[in-house]
Amino acid sequence: MRRIVVHAALIAGAALLLAGCAIADSRSPVPEFMRGKAVDPPPPEPPPDVRQLVRKNLDSVFVAASSPRQVRVSPPHHEPNGSGWTACVRAELTSATGRPLGAQTYRITISGGVIVDRLRVEAEDNCASESYEPI
Repeated sequence: MRRIVVHAALIAGAALLLAGCAIADSRSPVPEFMRGKAVDPPPPEPPPDVRQLVRKNLDSVFVAASSPRQVRVSPPHHEPNGSGWTACVRAELTSATGRPLGAQTYRITISGGVIVDRLRVEAEDNCASESYEPI
């Protein structure tokens, strides 16, 4: 019985030693030849057709009760810290009570050909300097 326990301990120890010889992470403090290769970032998405995307999904940008008119979009810009795209959308809107709100601008985020987020533009956003095209 003692012999079986010793053999099992030796096999377990050998397995731990061999597991330590696996390829190291690309940022590990081991010699270069032992490091794993860094993963390449995914290729960037092609620029989306913002006009068509907003036209098809107008309700994901504006509330239907706001009756968006004169909808215009800016060209898409690649997100600096992601793989998606952003664009600005401007339209004449009315409030729920029927009063005109005037031109309102939103920044939309597009990922995988889908509008995933929209935010009302703040004063520090660059949407004021964009050129807009009607949809």
